[in-house]
Amino acid sequence: MTYRSTLRGLASLMLISLLLAATTASKKLMADKKTSSVTYTMHHPLHTWDAVSHDVNCAIMYDEATKTITSVAVAIKIASFDSKDSNRDSHAMEVLDGIRYPNVTFVSQSIQTGADGTLTATGKLTFHGVTRPTVLVCTRKGDGNNLIVTGDFAIRMTDFAIEQPSLLGMKADDAIKLKFTAYFNE
Repeated sequence: MTYRSTLRGLASLMLISLLLAATTASKKLMADKKTSSVTYTMHHPLHTWDAVSHDVNCAIMYDEATKTITSVAVAIKIASFDSKDSNRDSHAMEVLDGIRYPNVTFVSQSIQTGADGTLTATGKLTFHGVTRPTVLVCTRKGDGNNLIVTGDFAIRMTDFAIEQPSLLGMKADDAIKLKFTAYFNE
């Protein structure tokens, strides 16, 4: 064995070690469906209502070395939202074309962590077959063993090619307010 081949072998071993260290520093965590939720709120001139989904499919990549969330992906079934009014839920499926577009998804492209624990996730929100750039500001509590991420944001139905539902000739507000809480445990 020559000096040069020994150096190549050591360099290869160091590179493999670095790659393994980089891949083991991050771990995938899934949101606990029993405790996690997404709630939407809509307003019509005659009433305001909420609907909740506990079928939150959310995965994060958590970097154990830096104690940061590095990426997130979320998918929620339209049919999983419950407003406690089956007629309203059926109408929501119709308005949102829930058979053709069964899921709402968000996939991050970057996540910035503020000094106060605030997370700013920039990514793509897909709803009703339309994908739009979206920024979510969240609050994070805990660490990788017991992590809670909460936040809220609003979207406009017209931004996603959704016709505002109406009742008695009056349209619901264009805004849908969303609030989320995701619990992650090892």
